[in-house]
Amino acid sequence: MKNYKYIGLFLLSLGVISCDVDNELDAIAAEVLPVVELNTNGLDFSSYVAVGASFTAGYTDGAMFAAAQENSFPNILASKFGTNFSQPLMSDNIGGLVFNGAAVQPPRFFFNGAAGPARLPATPTTQLGVPASGGPFNNFGAPGAKSFHLTFAGYGQLNPYFGRMASSATATVLGDALAQNPTFFTLSEVGGNDVLGYALSGGSGVDQTGNLNPATYGGSDITDPNVFASVFSGMVTALTANGAKGIVVNVPYITDLANFTTVPYNAIPLDGGRAGALNGAFAAYNGGLDQILAAKNAGQLSPPLLALLANFDQAEVDRRKVNFAAGQNAVLILDEDLTDLSLINPALTNMRQATADDLLLLASSAVLGTTVGGNPLAINGVSVPLADNWVLTPQEQTAIKNATDAYNATIAAVANSNPNVVLADLKDVLAEASTGIMFDDYTMTTSLVTGGLISLDGVHLTARGNALMANKILEAIDTGFGTNFGTATGGLAVAGDYPTNYSPTLR
Repeated sequence: MKNYKYIGLFLLSLGVISCDVDNELDAIAAEVLPVVELNTNGLDFSSYVAVGASFTAGYTDGAMFAAAQENSFPNILASKFGTNFSQPLMSDNIGGLVFNGAAVQPPRFFFNGAAGPARLPATPTTQLGVPASGGPFNNFGAPGAKSFHLTFAGYGQLNPYFGRMASSATATVLGDALAQNPTFFTLSEVGGNDVLGYALSGGSGVDQTGNLNPATYGGSDITDPNVFASVFSGMVTALTANGAKGIVVNVPYITDLANFTTVPYNAIPLDGGRAGALNGAFAAYNGGLDQILAAKNAGQLSPPLLALLANFDQAEVDRRKVNFAAGQNAVLILDEDLTDLSLINPALTNMRQATADDLLLLASSAVLGTTVGGNPLAINGVSVPLADNWVLTPQEQTAIKNATDAYNATIAAVANSNPNVVLADLKDVLAEASTGIMFDDYTMTTSLVTGGLISLDGVHLTARGNALMANKILEAIDTGFGTNFGTATGGLAVAGDYPTNYSPTLR
């Protein structure tokens, strides 16, 4: 081993003894990188419009507010395109809407330390029903919009955010976008809300696959894939009819988002005494399951009841039995897919304890452990099953996945068949972010608060997440249209220029 440490000591001693020695070193010149000019390869960005839902609008932290809109991925894209881009900005950074002095849409979330996300204690100033200033607009993101809403005449009467920018009482989102004579467009996250409403209701809606009439759908229903296909392909045809080029973005698996992965299935801590007392309370319930199965196996039930119990077996009995122990325990939930035993024994409700395959919604954290009707013994998720609207069971997750896969198949097919359209794969980006995706010097994940990608509502992107999405779209433009945003000087968004949280003092 070379004695570098002794060489260093020798040099130091020379510096101490010979004080008149000039120890100043020449400054190292900073590396000068060559400037790479942007090559748009003939793309015309002069009239860029963005069509979509909440991601497109810049919705984040559970609300719409001006700073978030300015950090929306379409606005970031427009800055890289070098084109003017007008948005229907909210009146403040509080978020939400107000009518007659009362909030009708809540303020944004902020990070409240150990208490987690909390609503900003402020009253919105953006008036419901008052048109936004600054039009005509380029950003046609309508939070909450499902695919078929984007072509629905008069949607501004139903959606207050589109109502702020709608050109008339009978306008459609797509029609107003086309009125800007776009030369380039993004059509993003169309289809997301077609499954998100169902997911956020804990699967309380209806999977409408097979029903081609969206006028009969409820707000929490899953849109039929053929309805989606008709609307989506028609929108792309209309947007490209005059030669405009654009990017379409597919739909991620929304169940990978923090809203569905933050609350653990075994969120109930118990000591031994409390666990024992609960087991005693559920002994009759567990015994009742055994009795019904024994009666079925012995043929002691009527033919109609035997038919009802056709799929009721030992595996379901074991799945339904409630057992607690000292330590962390699985949440008690309702499961509508279990065999209905109420006709035999009304006390045997469709309840079981959750497993790692169940997803508890983020909002369930405010319900778990609370009492029902002031009864200290009736505790949500412990002695009383958590309501169905707080949990996504595996069957409900499968319905979401099947619909999402069908939507994405349509999006990919439309992109592949139209030379003016390129696909940007947001689905794979979010899948990668589940374990960690690099953005400059940052590792971003889908974890709530700490991940940097997903905002405090557990669904929508942070500003930095929007910048990452913008870059992925720019990379898709490079690949599909031969541009060089990825290598041009200043061609991509820089992670450090965009925050992951907004201060509660920002109003």
